[in-house]
This record gives sequence, structure tokens and C-alpha cells, in this order.
Amino acid sequence: GSPRNVWPGTVREITTSGSRLRVLVTSPQTPDLVAEITPQAAAELGLADGVPVWTSVKATETTVVAL
Repeated sequence: GSPRNVWPGTVREITTSGSRLRVLVTSPQTPDLVAEITPQAAAELGLADGVPVWTSVKATETTVVAL
């Protein structure tokens, strides 16, 4: 892929949603991001609360949800 929207962040919360995990990533430079991933992907990436990560978002694969 060729995502052009890339920024650093920190995992702040991981919650279960059915068979998937919702990962909340925060950054002082951008709005919070929630990604839904598989438990296997989270394990392979070593995700846990407080882990620094890089997020990349492809505009055509983004869904915005009003709070």
C-alpha cells in the first residue's frame, strides 16, 4: 500500500469487541485513532497499553464515526 497519512502515537487502551480487538492510539499531534484488529495481529505486533507505535491510514480505508 501507499498510505500518506502516517504519524507516531501510543497505545492507550485495548478492548475486546467480539472476535476482534479495538486499539485506541493517542498522539499529541493528531486526533485519537481506534483500529480494529485481530488478536493474532496484536500479538505479532507486541501491542499493549503504553507501547509506542506508528499509525498509517489509507484515506480510502477510513471510516469516521460521530461520538
